[in-house]
This record gives sequence, C-alpha cells and structure tokens, in this order.
Amino acid sequence: MIDFTFYSPTFFAFGKNAEAETGKLAKRYGATKALLHYGQQSVIRSGLLDRVETSLHEAGIETVRLGGVVPNPEASKVYEGIELGRREGVDMVIGVGGGSAVDSAKAIAAGIPYDGDFWDFYDDKKSIEKALPIGCVLTLAATGTEGSNSSVITKVEDNQKKRGIGHNLLRPAFSVLNPELTYTLPAYQTACGIADMLAHILERYLSNTPDVELTDRMSEAVMKTIVNQGRIAIREPENYEARAALMWAGMVAHNDILGVGREQDWSSHQMEHELSAVYGVAHGAG
Repeated sequence: MIDFTFYSPTFFAFGKNAEAETGKLAKRYGATKALLHYGQQSVIRSGLLDRVETSLHEAGIETVRLGGVVPNPEASKVYEGIELGRREGVDMVIGVGGGSAVDSAKAIAAGIPYDGDFWDFYDDKKSIEKALPIGCVLTLAATGTEGSNSSVITKVEDNQKKRGIGHNLLRPAFSVLNPELTYTLPAYQTACGIADMLAHILERYLSNTPDVELTDRMSEAVMKTIVNQGRIAIREPENYEARAALMWAGMVAHNDILGVGREQDWSSHQMEHELSAVYGVAHGAG
C-alpha cells in the first residue's frame, strides 16, 4: 500500500423523503440564497423541484432556478449559471438531478468567485482556490459525483472538448439521496448507471500496487452487490432495497474510499470522454 491522504467531508441524508431535509442542510452550511440547477423537465413534472424549493424557503433561504442541463453537460450552461449566480448574489449552488446537473453545479460553484474563465480549471491552466458550497439532490445512481471531487464538462465551441477535473473544493457540502427518486428511470438508464459504477471501481481495482488486500476485498464486495442488485432493479424498478443498494454503491464506487493507497488507471474513462463528447452517448454506454 502506498501513502495517501483521504478527504471526504460530505454530509449525506439518505432515505425516503430525504429531499425534505434540503433546507435544513443548506442552512447548516451557511446558505442564504441558493441557485437550483437542474436538467430538463422531469424534476418539474415529478414535483421534486417544488419540494426542494419549498424546503429551502421554509428554512429562510431564497432560491433562483436555472434548468436546461443536458447529458454530458456543456460549458455554455456553466457560463450562464456563473453570470446568473453573480447577478443574483447566490452563496450556494445545488444540483438537482443526475450526475450532469451536479457536475454542472460544481463548475458554476467554482466559476462564480473566479475572476477568469472557469474553463481554465478544466484545461489544466489554473487550480481551484475557492468555490461556493455545493449541494446535491440526486435522482440517478451512476456517476458518484454526489460524494466525489470530480466534475466533467464538455466545451462544444472548442472542438468538442470533454474534460474532467478533481479537486476537494468540488466535494458537495451535503448530498440528499432518496432511492425512491430512481423508480421511474428507464431500464436503459439504470443499466448505464450500473456500467459507470463498475467502471469507477475497475479503474481502481486493476492496479499495479501490491499488498492492497483491504481495498481489493472492499471493491469486490461493492461490484458483486451492484451486479446482484442491478438485476433486481431492472426487473423490479420499484424495489426499494435494490434501488437503495445501487444508490449507495454509486457513491462508494467513486468517493475514492476504494482507491486509496493504490495506483489508479482512468485511461478507459479518458477514451469514453472523447466518444461521448463527439457522439453524445450516455457516459455509461460509452
């Protein structure tokens, strides 16, 4: 095992109706005005966005909405969010949705206090020195961004560049995980999420580092659980226990608890980033 540091500050609220805790959690981390960042219409149709907003208002926190995040989130929406967040004086960014909404929220949170172009972080020109607190209300078990230091953004205007970064300031202050919010996912999206989770573990598991039995066995246990519970979730979309196991496994797969003390790969992810940037496929499918 090689030397390592591990930092995982995120507070998790997990379970049925957990989104009702969003306001209390945001207030705990100092929010007075939050930018709610989400994708298309599903969080509106389901009533989730209204429930999250109500919880925030009841805690005395003002809100501003910005929707329109697409799969493989784009830099253009991040620029829009940075401009809106500065104009409105927000002091927290909350992603409501899947990994795309949360990754985009992370980029906005890093971009608002930065004087330059947020893309400097993703183009490896600058390191993040400050970011607004980030919240997450998750609707998809897949990317693990709810507990990770990662964010991936595509810049369509710059030859379809898709870049990922990792920085501890991008770890959410809190994440709300209600497995019931994943009941309506199509089987295809559930399967893509499963593939992504397994890839996150394998990028760490297939290592050249010797004497890492503990994280080997932990990784094997999580992968077995994902495979077993994934089959059940696809067959029975409203099986709470299967959805709960997948949701927590997705977080564990990518908050790096399985990767400490060992060399990691990530070449497969880098290749997939190019595929999904050009062809727009779901990350797990790529």
